[in-house]
Parts: sequence; structure tokens; C-alpha cells
Amino acid sequence: MTKNWLGVISVSAALLAAPLAASAADMGVPYLKAPPPPPVMSWTGCYVDGGWGYGFWNQDHNTTTPAGTTVTTTDGGRGWMGKVGGGCDYQTPWFNHRVVVGVFGDWDPMSLKGTISPSELFPPAGASQPLAMNEKESSAWFVGARLGYLVTPSFMTYFDGGYTRTRFTTSSEFQTFTGTPVAFSYPSYNDSGWFLGSGFEYSLNDWVPFHGLFLQTEYRFSQYGRKSLAEFSTATGLADGNFLNTRPYVQTVTTALVWKFNYGR
Repeated sequence: MTKNWLGVISVSAALLAAPLAASAADMGVPYLKAPPPPPVMSWTGCYVDGGWGYGFWNQDHNTTTPAGTTVTTTDGGRGWMGKVGGGCDYQTPWFNHRVVVGVFGDWDPMSLKGTISPSELFPPAGASQPLAMNEKESSAWFVGARLGYLVTPSFMTYFDGGYTRTRFTTSSEFQTFTGTPVAFSYPSYNDSGWFLGSGFEYSLNDWVPFHGLFLQTEYRFSQYGRKSLAEFSTATGLADGNFLNTRPYVQTVTTALVWKFNYGR
């Protein structure tokens, strides 16, 4: 008899619970939902950048005169520089989306100053003195491509390379020991060549309130072509038969802020 009553109570409880559950569903009782997955950072996008840095140039040079060609020596200069540019990157699916490829262009205003000694002697009355001239790399521009690897979703290392063109300006020559100017000079000139670089780029999204801001630091080596510069009289503009044969190469380190204006996250 007791078992029968227990069975009746169990059936009655089940029948009562069913409409209560249905009513709770109809009333929209809230329930917990899994949060959406965090957004995945993408490096695909175009950007502009601006920064500053420090650079060194060296020139291997000799002088050709009617008497022959001198031995090759090296002189150089150094100084501060700026950097402005832009480009576009694409995050490939290679190696689990860790490879980034891109193209870019930079223009670097510079003030890398040094002295060139053309291995000549100026013959004033009584004693000959060696000559020198001031030279400055005033600007350079670059176009190239880069290949990057994402060490983490927000940190990329990369290599780049491409074509570059630069501008060197020169002063009139002067006597090396006394600084006395002489009436001869070599011309300012443009030169072109290639460059290779390596650096890193880091997302600042977790540190600053500006979306798409990155920090970039890069070392770059540029090799330019050989030039043969004809010495001329600053009084008449006429060449005197001497030539400065030179080939410059430049090393720079720059740091820049990068803003990806169609950057995705």
C-alpha cells in the first residue's frame, strides 16, 4: 500500500513540474551564454610612419690627376636624420598565419656631415699643403619590399630590401692644416644603389588608446654606385683635369611610430 502511494506522489510531481518548466521558458528566464571569442589581430592593411634616427656614411675614394691615380683611402661622416613613409602589408596564411609580406616607400631628410680629403696638394708659394672639403648627405629615398614573421600576434621581426637614391652636397676645397679656402671644388651629386635592412615592429594597442599604433625600429645598410667627379675652378667653372673617384655606403638606425589606418582587429 505504501509503495502505491509513493508511485502516485512521484507521478503527480512530474506532472506538476512539466507546466512549471514550460511557464519559466515562456517568461524568458535569463540564462548564461558563453562569451564571444576575442578578436584576432590582423596585420593586413596600409600605413604611414614617421620618426628619427642616426646615420653614418663612408666613402672609399682616390684621385686621378694627369700624373696618375692615388691610393684608395676612406673618409666618412655622421649625424641625425628624420624618416617619413608609408606602405601596405598582407598577413598570409603561411605557417599558421605568421608570415607577413609588404611593400613600402621612405624619404629620409638627413644632415650626415663629414670631410673628404681628395689626396691632392695645393702648391702655394714655398710649401704644398693637402686639401680637404666638407661633404654632407642631405637626403635619401627608398622603395622596397619586406618579409616578416610574427613571433607573437603583436610582435613582428622582418627583413627588407630594395632600391635607394641619395643626395650628397660638397663645399669648396680648403687647405687641410690651415682651413684656408682655395678656388677649386668638386660638384654635389646624386647617387643610386641598393639597400638591405632588418628590424621589428610592435603593436601598442594594449598600451595606448589609439587603435592601430605601432612602434618600429630598423637597421639599414645602403650601398651606392661609383662616381667620378670632375674638379673645377669656382672662379671660372672650368674643369682642371682632376677627378675624384668615390663610392659611398651608409648605415642608419631609425625608430618610428606607425599608424595602420585600415588595420583590422
